[in-house]
Amino acid sequence: MLNVSRRLKFPQRWFSRLAVNVGVIGLLVSTLTGAQAFAQSAFKPTGPVKIVVMFPPGGGTDAVARIVGERLTDLWQQQVIIENKAGAQGNIGTAYASKATPDGQTLMIAHQGVMTVNPHLYKDMGFDVRKDIVPVGRLTQQPFVLVAHPSVPANTLKELEALAKSQPGKLSYGSSAAGPQLAVELFKFITGADLLHVAYKGAGPAVIDVLAGNINLLVANPTSVAQHVQAGRLRALVLFGAQGVGVLPSAPTAIDAGYPALGDIPEWYGLAVPALTPVAVIAQLNKDVNAVLAEASVQKRISALGLNASSSTPAEFLEQINRDYARWGSLIQKAGIRFE
Repeated sequence: MLNVSRRLKFPQRWFSRLAVNVGVIGLLVSTLTGAQAFAQSAFKPTGPVKIVVMFPPGGGTDAVARIVGERLTDLWQQQVIIENKAGAQGNIGTAYASKATPDGQTLMIAHQGVMTVNPHLYKDMGFDVRKDIVPVGRLTQQPFVLVAHPSVPANTLKELEALAKSQPGKLSYGSSAAGPQLAVELFKFITGADLLHVAYKGAGPAVIDVLAGNINLLVANPTSVAQHVQAGRLRALVLFGAQGVGVLPSAPTAIDAGYPALGDIPEWYGLAVPALTPVAVIAQLNKDVNAVLAEASVQKRISALGLNASSSTPAEFLEQINRDYARWGSLIQKAGIRFE
């Protein structure tokens, strides 16, 4: 039986540079207060700021980046530009952003799949998560949702399990990143159900295909599919998390559906910068982003997408990255999952 909570022992070099940077940030922030902290760690962009999103427009990462970017534009009085650069399960855009000048003018979405799953599936992602990226902070945290085309004769996850076992390899499911894919792969691993995976460059194209019936199922964040579930064009079978989301009030959690092992695998988005970005810049970026996330209007907009605003310190975000890296690495190794 797979123990999904098993912690792996990391190589000593893993995230070593990140840990050092975050430790310095924590020391800086804890020893400076008020005006003194602002004077010594303040960062204000001197021109347009870029947030690189490694998936196409229309998905959750893009939506969150635009909401946060809009308010940062107001705060900094500098235009925040969203640049979508999709491909290779998020690796292409992340590799591109990781090579930017480390001056705080280029940020990237830190996506769970890219940061904690892809390193176990790709021999060469075009960058090294351990050396080339430093976390700024978390933005959101939410469950994945598994939806079905109305033609699929299953209304619950139990019914889907039985259907998949009766028709091995006949039902297809799509995903736009390795994180949501692994949620379904974990379901397959613990049940023995047989589903065919179809990879997409982004949630937008995947939603189009599941609406057209070209694939039977889609696992995604609630942002991408909530409106279609509400309109009856898709059926929400389960939320891979312990808590529900307001935009899908009728969708059962995995725990409610009888699958407790699938009840604690939340998706998250955050912000990161290229390595060698000064720690004072990272500290100020974190402060400014957390101030934006604390705004009631921002929280309301994010909640309307089916996501949950969730800020953190750089150190807290790094710890979560570390933990999920271990979790998914254990699953990939034990289940023998290989990238298609």
